Amino acid sequence: MKPLSLTIMKDEHQALAAMLKSLPLLLAQAHRDGRPPDFGLVRAMLFYIDEFPERLHHTKETELLFPKLRERVPALKDTLDRLDRDHAHGERGVRDLEHLLLAYEVMGEPRRAAFEQAVDRYIDNYLRHMAVEETEVLPAAVQHLSAEDWAQLDAAFAANKDPLTGHEPEDGYRPLFQQILNRAPAPIGLG
Repeated sequence: MKPLSLTIMKDEHQALAAMLKSLPLLLAQAHRDGRPPDFGLVRAMLFYIDEFPERLHHTKETELLFPKLRERVPALKDTLDRLDRDHAHGERGVRDLEHLLLAYEVMGEPRRAAFEQAVDRYIDNYLRHMAVEETEVLPAAVQHLSAEDWAQLDAAFAANKDPLTGHEPEDGYRPLFQQILNRAPAPIGLG
């Protein structure tokens, strides 16, 4: 039987990938239409990335999954170290994007290209990061972790409840997810 946490990790990766892929579509459409993007929606999308993947998902990988794999699969040490560095810089990366977004919103068109280029780099790095986890880390986990390891991971990841993976949002997050789902383009939203 496939561990619950493995399914949750993959579902969270898919939700984040959809969010990341929607962002440049939103920006490109606004540019084609000759108008600025919906800045409130872009802020909401970046806030989601900070609140869910950065604070919940990555923390559990770094604190629970990666140490177990370092112990059992020493050959993954360099890969896991690199992924941990990515995690450590993740919140800073979102903050940098938020700052560039604010500059674009306040300063206008002269700041658009810098923001869009930073978004493209951020997305490219994030998608590569998740690809390494999907192709190297998770298969190693399936092969080397014990039932007891998976039980601990299952309990931890089950607590995430990311609304973009089908869970009902907590009341405090409901307006955020309504905004994203109603205003963002596919594949993440209905807008």
